Amino acid sequence: MIQGLPAKLVGVHATSPPMIMNLRYEPSDPYVVHAAFTTDADSDESVEWIIGRDLLIDGLEGPAGEGDVRIWPTGEEGCRDLYILLNPPSGTALLKAPAHEFKAFMQETEAVVPRGAELGHSDFDRLLAHLLAER
Repeated sequence: MIQGLPAKLVGVHATSPPMIMNLRYEPSDPYVVHAAFTTDADSDESVEWIIGRDLLIDGLEGPAGEGDVRIWPTGEEGCRDLYILLNPPSGTALLKAPAHEFKAFMQETEAVVPRGAELGHSDFDRLLAHLLAER
């Protein structure tokens, strides 16, 4: 399942271009959500992050995460935003997206693979092949 969400890069410039955050969830890799960030819907250039699904779900309710990825909601119920801080060694980006759209996507992932049932959906053969190919 794939969903594009509007996002904004916070704190860089007052006129930062709007971003699109394409979220992708694959039941065969049930513990993570792939997030690809781009500034143009027609662009093939994007930056992709792999973020733990539980981290995203927990971040909708309150501050979550340590290290490279931190997530927290702000605002009043019904008009909340979700902040995502990406902090790799190469730099930092703070993104803001509508929490209700994120929540709808995460609920869809839970309908496909309920939280706690991920182990039964994992494709261990594909994971092992991926790990061995990196050597």
